[in-house]
Amino acid sequence: MIVAFAVPPSLPLAPARRAGRGLAWALAAWAFAYACYRAYYAAGGTVGLFGEPVSVAQFRAVNAVGAGIILAAAVVPPVTVRVRRAHRVLPGVAWLVAVGCCAHAVVNGALRILSLAGAHPTVLPADVWRWYDRRTSDLQDLLLNEPWFLVEGLLWAALGLVFVAPARRRAWVSTAVAVCLVASVAGVLSGIGVIGSVRIG
Repeated sequence: MIVAFAVPPSLPLAPARRAGRGLAWALAAWAFAYACYRAYYAAGGTVGLFGEPVSVAQFRAVNAVGAGIILAAAVVPPVTVRVRRAHRVLPGVAWLVAVGCCAHAVVNGALRILSLAGAHPTVLPADVWRWYDRRTSDLQDLLLNEPWFLVEGLLWAALGLVFVAPARRRAWVSTAVAVCLVASVAGVLSGIGVIGSVRIG
């Protein structure tokens, strides 16, 4: 799939590289902002914290690792756009990240809405949180975390499309949308206990 959707060698790659450069830097900035958010909690910040962790040290360590991973991921788009050989795999990578991030946002956003409505309350791991405010947790995830994943996915989709041959763009988009919808439905049904465990993010 990665090769099938890539820009054919006969097409000039320089225009695609120029068009994708702005998107790549937008992705880098977007990821960097979220890494800073995680780093804030890793450094001991408490503003916006919706409960008390069982282990503060563990909570800070988890956020530090998360911030590091996201910060490393922020470097990937600009580097990939600049490396000519990477252009052939970029559509496939972008497809996977876009589907994963968008499905993550849809599933968790839907579950948080159900929780706020009282239909299926969110239950966070007891070994992580000593206590927490469910409503605050739901709102923070719904208004901050999931929009970040959605925008991240859409930006990756836009970047991937730049490097997909025009004749293959419809197939690239349609398969991404179809898989995202299937994964989202499965994730929501799993989250409310209708089917077995299916975790999206």
